Amino acid sequence: MTVTRTFDLLSHQLRKYPQPDCLAAKVNNNWVKHSTQDVQDKANQISLGLRKLGIKKDDKVAIISFNRPEWVLVDFGIQQLGAVSVPMYPTITVEDYRFIFNDAGVSVVFVADSALYNKVSAATAGMSSIQGIYTFDQVQGASHWSEVAQLGEHDDPEELEPLKAAVAPDDILTLIYTSGTTGNPKGVMLTHNNLVSNLLGAMPYVPVDHTHRALSFLPLSHVFERMLLYLYFYAGVSIYYAESIEKVADNLREVQPHVFATVPRLLEKVYDKIVAKGMELTGIKRKLFFWALELGLKYDTQANQGWLYEQQLKLANKIIFNKWREALGGNVRAVVSGGAALQPRLARVFWAAQIRVMEGYGLTETSPVIAVNRWEPENNMIGTVGPAIDGVEVKISPEDGEILTRGPHIMKGYYKQPELTAEIIDRDGWLHTGDIGEIIGGKYLKITDRKKEMLKTSGGKYIAPQMIENKLKESVLIEQTMVVGDGQKYAAALIVPSFAGLQDYCQFKGITYTTDEDMITKPEILEKFQREIDKANEQLAQFETIKKFKLLPKLWTIESGELTPKLSVKRRIITARYSNEINSMY
Repeated sequence: MTVTRTFDLLSHQLRKYPQPDCLAAKVNNNWVKHSTQDVQDKANQISLGLRKLGIKKDDKVAIISFNRPEWVLVDFGIQQLGAVSVPMYPTITVEDYRFIFNDAGVSVVFVADSALYNKVSAATAGMSSIQGIYTFDQVQGASHWSEVAQLGEHDDPEELEPLKAAVAPDDILTLIYTSGTTGNPKGVMLTHNNLVSNLLGAMPYVPVDHTHRALSFLPLSHVFERMLLYLYFYAGVSIYYAESIEKVADNLREVQPHVFATVPRLLEKVYDKIVAKGMELTGIKRKLFFWALELGLKYDTQANQGWLYEQQLKLANKIIFNKWREALGGNVRAVVSGGAALQPRLARVFWAAQIRVMEGYGLTETSPVIAVNRWEPENNMIGTVGPAIDGVEVKISPEDGEILTRGPHIMKGYYKQPELTAEIIDRDGWLHTGDIGEIIGGKYLKITDRKKEMLKTSGGKYIAPQMIENKLKESVLIEQTMVVGDGQKYAAALIVPSFAGLQDYCQFKGITYTTDEDMITKPEILEKFQREIDKANEQLAQFETIKKFKLLPKLWTIESGELTPKLSVKRRIITARYSNEINSMY
């Protein structure tokens, strides 16, 4: 039997790689494991229960929860009826929930806990279309998700077969609302074939099999982790769900995974913590640490750096980098990075430490993977997002350098918005990504910037802000930054310091640390940041250099509305919020 719809993955794994720990999560400090058979049985019960609630093909069911096995069980339960899942981030606003429930025509909602239950109850007040809200945790006064499963507990799963047979590969599997930086979110229609083709296209390049474990912590409501979920099912990889982002470090040591997916921001934090610990060392240990780090920063997957370098790197791996691998559990074969640009220095140092980071690229609208760097060094070019995966076409527009892509991974369109769909997918089936890029060495795709985010100075020069921001963030003192200067004489930057890094610096220099707000006004601190900026400017063209900067006292967050769920900066919102600070630099 071939996998043509995502729910086929259940019977595929059951037949080829039945696992005792297909899915696992911590409950009361213990890892609770669900076998492949448990997952299939529970998904069947949910399908049968939802059918009793009146859910049928093409009906919309929302899932709002952090990652946990229940998310997956409900997802498969929805799919087997030919219904459409509408996953949402737990962090979005009540207004966004209300808009999506109305726009998608959601009938039933599954939520994680009491906080989300209250939020969704407020969002659905007065909405007659919502038939029920079910919680994964036990919540006073709320219906529990197990009630849906119990409705189908005694029915024959064979009754689902004609319903499953009626689901075509080109039917909509899921509606994912993208959190645009402007206007209302748009519903991306992804089909079963979109996700299946993407997992099969990426599968040969992810070095995992049925003997391996994955740790999952990126949101399942985002298509990146969702596609990997299905890829893990196909390969028979056991999936362990992290307790929270804060506990990822602990869970890595406990689970000892062979693979996990992440966004660059988390790798930056891991790196900064490692460097901070290195700063605390003294004497020979400190010298060895920074010697190893310097070696790592010179690493290149594409170059043979000679016998001496290789011998030094072997020694560095034996005495320094082995501790880095232990911190990730000791078994990691690959780390898949996506969602934003990865700083090349991070890729270099992790590869040098035998932690193979595979940077990839894609969009919600492309299910998501367009290209990914490979696990083998000879097919991995640091600073690029790798070659296109199997079945995916990529070309660069000769007019403006925009990346275009075509293939079975392209969405069906934006839900109820044919005009917007026609704007992004042309008559020949090419999807216009909105990213600017180039192809290096005939196969490696390199992203240079967002088409819409390019700044144009009053002198007529175009500036790619992301590239400059990544250069600035190479400093251990810079946590977040946004380059500004559209229509101005020069580029400037808003900077949120890494306050932990700043405290370490002050301690090292014997500077008394008072408060975050106070420290960013001190002349000696401003001088230090100027030196960090001067260092980044050395690698930039004259018209790109940062002429002025402003330090800000508070981190930008998803909750404050300044970051997207993928941790990208919302430029329009930050520009409006900090207009006084920006204007003062001009």
